[in-house]
Amino acid sequence: MPVKYSDEFKRDAVALVESGISQNQVVRDLGISKSALQTWVRDARFQSHGMTPSKDPDERREMAAALKRIRELEQENEVLRRASAYLSQIHINAPKIVFPLVREMAAPGARVRVPVTVACRVLGFSQQAYYQWLKCPRSARQIEEEHLIGVLRQLHEDDPEGGYRVLADDLHALGYRVSERRVWRLCKLAGIQSVIARRKRRYRRAGAAVGDDLVARDFTAEQINTKWLVDITEHWTGEGRLYLCAFKDVCSNRIVGYAIDKRMKAQLAVRALENALVQRGYPTGVIVHSDRGGQFRSKRFQQALRRHDLRGSMGRVGACGDNAAMESFFSLLQKNVLDRKAWATREELRLAIVYWIEARYHRKRRQRRLGKLTPVEYEAIMMDAVELAA
Repeated sequence: MPVKYSDEFKRDAVALVESGISQNQVVRDLGISKSALQTWVRDARFQSHGMTPSKDPDERREMAAALKRIRELEQENEVLRRASAYLSQIHINAPKIVFPLVREMAAPGARVRVPVTVACRVLGFSQQAYYQWLKCPRSARQIEEEHLIGVLRQLHEDDPEGGYRVLADDLHALGYRVSERRVWRLCKLAGIQSVIARRKRRYRRAGAAVGDDLVARDFTAEQINTKWLVDITEHWTGEGRLYLCAFKDVCSNRIVGYAIDKRMKAQLAVRALENALVQRGYPTGVIVHSDRGGQFRSKRFQQALRRHDLRGSMGRVGACGDNAAMESFFSLLQKNVLDRKAWATREELRLAIVYWIEARYHRKRRQRRLGKLTPVEYEAIMMDAVELAA
């Protein structure tokens, strides 16, 4: 029986390739065929330029040639657009000022990735000069900002209660010409903050349960698709919060479905449920256990459970142990991904979460409860056993 993949899973696989990870690596990590991934990537590129993917070989070749030319023009336009500010300045070392821009445009994950060859040709200098600079890439601005961070640390030690505005005023008094916005950015980069600037958390009373507790802290199951746990976690990025809703199979500990968004609404939980059902072939009678969050008590989520003949279950208020197995997964995610660094954008964090779940947790992280097998290996053995028994 051919494996079905949700549209969101396909988009995430394509996004991992576009972030700079090789197709071979994505194929191994996500457990998909290379031909399927190549088809997804090619169709995504056609669709991004307003082309409708066709099955006719001649049309596909023409579309591929047109796409290649469009990409070359986009790369040249990106070089000229990004370098216009640099080239407009008259400076004795003007070529060196452009080198960091070339490195940025050629880096994996760039919005429009431009090869070093194209950038050097358009900007009019040799690749040799660029690679010589690359051996010692520190710019004058980097040196200046390192000095400013050192001064900010000294000022903060003298007055730890002051915020970035106070530090900006102190810098101005010392003769530095720097904006408050830049001081805020440098303080955030260096982890400098006022010792009394802490936001108070607001807690809301949990609503009444809309279902019984059918799990009763028994996080075991003899077969897959018997009990699913679900919960939502959040994390800050430079663009704001990012939310992950995930479903976990109690039997194999596999994350059977998830959804990621910038808003924590009922639709996030419904989307994660739909993805789980697509991945697992729409099983019925599964116990879906959650806490009493508003997303899981919502009319939309409860209707989705009834529509797919699933059994809703809810723990008690303030009893995190009622969903401890799901909290354990989120704890691993926190240590291995969320807290590893400061995430600048939601997209950067989203791809990191997807990669860790699919490539690391599912296929490389061995679990003692599963006999030192990964969730994917454990489910494969179970499926083989079921087929032999049949």
